[in-house]
Amino acid sequence: MSRLGIFVDRKTLSSAEQLHALIRCRDVAEARGHSAEFIFPVDIRKIPHMDALFIRARTDPMNVTYVAARIARFHSVPVIDDPSSIQICSDKINMYCHLMKKGVSIPKTVFLSKHDLSHTRVLSLFEDLGTPLIVKEPSTSFSLRVEKVHDPAEFLRVAKRFIRMSDWIVVQQYVESVYDWRVGVLGGKLLYACTYTIPSATFKIQASVNGHIVYCSVASVPEEKVPPHVIQLGLDAANAIGDGLYGVDIKNNNGDACVIEVNDNPSLESGEDDYYPDVYDKIVQYLLEK
Repeated sequence: MSRLGIFVDRKTLSSAEQLHALIRCRDVAEARGHSAEFIFPVDIRKIPHMDALFIRARTDPMNVTYVAARIARFHSVPVIDDPSSIQICSDKINMYCHLMKKGVSIPKTVFLSKHDLSHTRVLSLFEDLGTPLIVKEPSTSFSLRVEKVHDPAEFLRVAKRFIRMSDWIVVQQYVESVYDWRVGVLGGKLLYACTYTIPSATFKIQASVNGHIVYCSVASVPEEKVPPHVIQLGLDAANAIGDGLYGVDIKNNNGDACVIEVNDNPSLESGEDDYYPDVYDKIVQYLLEK
């Protein structure tokens, strides 16, 4: 019998959907003959005694989850997400550089330093990339610090706010779509696929609108109904980052697909896996039975 540690925090378990998904994961591990237990940050010392670690709390190099991943890696405990994936995916510039190095299709992208925030430079960005533009602070997650701007004045207002948090910002061509594809990849293979339909009041999968948080709607899609080039792009993007568990966000506008971002620690509690009932089986096998 092997021991699977599921690293969580109080926020993780405050969501009924998250808790239900984690119980499913535990039940699958036990059905396969293993034991599984939830590990909270206060119990981090238990990690070296596990046979594998599955992190199900927000990952960030400045977060205790990164410490947990590093402890697991130091003690040769298989871990999702691994420290390298956390580092890469938490920094959009690092992530996009990995994608570009492997020739993965992304929107036209420019990295802008705080020294480049001039009206002339911004005008040239609108000329080269079109209108509107997407501006991102590199450490963004859950669509935070991502804004759509329509003119140089608006661009500079947003950029000067973001540049207080980072020496660089990401500027991208805006790609319009009604929904994004999310391709889940584990160990270089397709794990699941779904669509995230963007709320009409925003362009993001999650946003604050008139003081209320609005979320995208999720629809699991069977593999045979996903365009093959979307699946292949998801696999290529994930492989550019590593060989762990990733959720690749893709826009497929008129068949011209491009990767918006690669997420480590992708969500699995909102119905992404409805057509993929063996998701947790594959995760447990990947961690404990390779």
